[in-house]
Amino acid sequence: MTLAAPRPPATGADDAALREIEQRVLWLATAVVDHANRVRPNPTGLKVGGHQASSASMVTIMTALWLEQVQADDRVSVKPHASPVLHALEFLLGQLDASWLTTLRQFGGLQSYPSRLKDPVPADYSTGSVGIGATAPIWGALARRYVNTQFGAGGTGRQWSLVGDAELDEGAVWEAVLDPMVAELGEVVWVVDLNRQSLDRVVPTMGATRLQGMFAAAGWQVLTVKYGALLEELFARPGGAALRDRIDGMGNAEYQRLLRRSAEEVRRELPGEGPGAAAVARLVAEVPDADLVAAVRNLGGHDLAALRGAFARIDDTRPTVVIAYTLKGYGLATEGHPQNHSALLTEAQLHELAARVGADPADPWAGFPAGSAPARLLAGAAARLARPPADTAPPPAVPEDLGRTPSGTATTQAALGRTLLDLSRAAPEVGRRVVTVSPDVSSSTNLGGWVNKVGVWSHEDRRNWFADDPETILHWRERPSGQHVELGIAETNLVGAIGELGATWSRWGQPLLPIGVLYDPFVGRALEPWSFTVYAGGQSLLVGTPSGVTLAPEGGAHQSITTPSIGLEQPGCLSYEPAFALDTEWCLLAALGQMGRAGGQSAYVRLSTRPVDQALAAVPADPAARERRRRQVVAGAYPLRRVARPAVTLAAMGALVPEALEAAARLDGLGFPADVVVVTSPGLLFRALQARRGLDEASPWALDGAFPAGRATPLVTLLDGHPHTLAFLAGVRGVPATHLGVTRFGQSGDLDSVYRSHGIDVDSVVGAALDLVD
Repeated sequence: MTLAAPRPPATGADDAALREIEQRVLWLATAVVDHANRVRPNPTGLKVGGHQASSASMVTIMTALWLEQVQADDRVSVKPHASPVLHALEFLLGQLDASWLTTLRQFGGLQSYPSRLKDPVPADYSTGSVGIGATAPIWGALARRYVNTQFGAGGTGRQWSLVGDAELDEGAVWEAVLDPMVAELGEVVWVVDLNRQSLDRVVPTMGATRLQGMFAAAGWQVLTVKYGALLEELFARPGGAALRDRIDGMGNAEYQRLLRRSAEEVRRELPGEGPGAAAVARLVAEVPDADLVAAVRNLGGHDLAALRGAFARIDDTRPTVVIAYTLKGYGLATEGHPQNHSALLTEAQLHELAARVGADPADPWAGFPAGSAPARLLAGAAARLARPPADTAPPPAVPEDLGRTPSGTATTQAALGRTLLDLSRAAPEVGRRVVTVSPDVSSSTNLGGWVNKVGVWSHEDRRNWFADDPETILHWRERPSGQHVELGIAETNLVGAIGELGATWSRWGQPLLPIGVLYDPFVGRALEPWSFTVYAGGQSLLVGTPSGVTLAPEGGAHQSITTPSIGLEQPGCLSYEPAFALDTEWCLLAALGQMGRAGGQSAYVRLSTRPVDQALAAVPADPAARERRRRQVVAGAYPLRRVARPAVTLAAMGALVPEALEAAARLDGLGFPADVVVVTSPGLLFRALQARRGLDEASPWALDGAFPAGRATPLVTLLDGHPHTLAFLAGVRGVPATHLGVTRFGQSGDLDSVYRSHGIDVDSVVGAALDLVD
């Protein structure tokens, strides 16, 4: 088992220089936000924004990490609102030119939150979607281990996550923390910035004890850094125990209010009214004013020695959380104020800060003099953190056609498992790069055969206690060579994992082809975190199956309505909903061929459990015609039925193509010949339509082939999903159209009854066509 590399000891010999750097980071982070809002021209007058106070609470922690703890192989996810601190450190370490410091939140400049793809120094993890960036290092650790076991290329390194305490309110955080696989990821370290403030207020309850218990119950090591040296020294004096009890028991708001009081007021308010009040009063009466004011804000998250001690105790055999008490706005005039979240220092306050930390507002981006102690310390850290460029292996070429022509009755869901098995035989180098991930639904989504063949991934061999059970159909062989990752039932974890598995080509030079499988009704639940992984550069294939009201026996709760339009609208993503098994194979192969490379993209494929006669696909026997059909399928649509003089066109998608074909046959008998077009990707067709108007670079070839000008007729569109998904097709030739689909929640029942209820049965298609042409 490969864990994080040993940490070099931190001596603390350079504490004075480290404090100088910390103060310069505070200044730079604050000045970056000030420049964006007050100095840079802003003709529109719209708020630019930024978070000086949220950055200030992280300055000591991040300075200590970058200057002493983080190694070249480590990866760090930085809480969104601390991005100015990250950029300040990048500048001081020589990674970022000073010219970028004036571009925060400017178009083409430094992003509002750390970004892997859009910042000039690529962040290790994109953050900004609360809870998703926090958990990404967990899935990054899993992906690194997977690459190590499969290809020996993941190396070592801790996966750090710097998390705001309010971010722990997100359910996605606890779904990840509690997943059974996470308790083994010893390279994961979270540092919680416990500043006890959210956007609008001081959080009313302490919460730290509860958090400690929740992490500990999940098997994490919990380290708490609460007080700094000044307070610890006071606690050691007579009356110190009473002072500790008083501060420990103090509510957040009362404590925060002390930060805004004078020394005299602190001396009066701090003792309180409890049994230890007299002892506390005697103790604080002896403390000089300046020391007393400094002591009440001397929390562990701002004490280098306290942080260093906690980091030295990290246990690399299990995940660790360091709960660091901090002050929001530490070192700023807005320190501890309940409304400081987006507050900007005034010009006078900014100049006061500059004078205190030794900065010059007239030269805000000055570095340290060459040869000075801070400059030497920064140079040493820069050398330690330098990463050699990844030696990226090119992804193997994915075949476009595996040569089989399915016959009989089959479902598109079953075609998923069959395609993976055929791919591993026909192109083993490609098959070796495939990794499937499932939230405990692998057997019910037809991955059983694949799992039996490749095994379940684990970082170590585990005994299969049911190997000798003859009634066991799904063989759960857990081993480092396995290619299926099974997580608990949490869609957010699933998409986080495939997103990070889909980024290994850029992190560690080894491309993977991750496929996440879940029930299509829950794609909506997974969409936001999956979309964020796409934004961050992770390339993965998300399979939603089973889908639609076609899943009638499961009831209305398990019938997806809007997911087809999600596929149409999601940026950075191909989407397919094939009707036949061979279409499914071709679409899956096309999607896999777009992954694991610079300029690649993700894909969403919607599959069905409806058995369909594969003869309806009428796959051409001629090789050239078959290849033409394949190209049409992966480009978005193909004509399945052509008549001499069509009166109407039926454009259908997925499970409802048989209804369209039957309706076409009935319309023929009524004297209204009908073409049938199979739509496989609304998204690609919409892009083609946009390209015709110069709004996209896609090719209009598939659109013109499926809906040629010479065959323009009234149009009926049909799908097991929301009808607006295909409504844009009426604009291809400007024809009258009716759009059939699902707009209401469903219910249990037989397929005919459910289709009739939603108006997507054959009678409804025929009636809609007659209304257009009769």
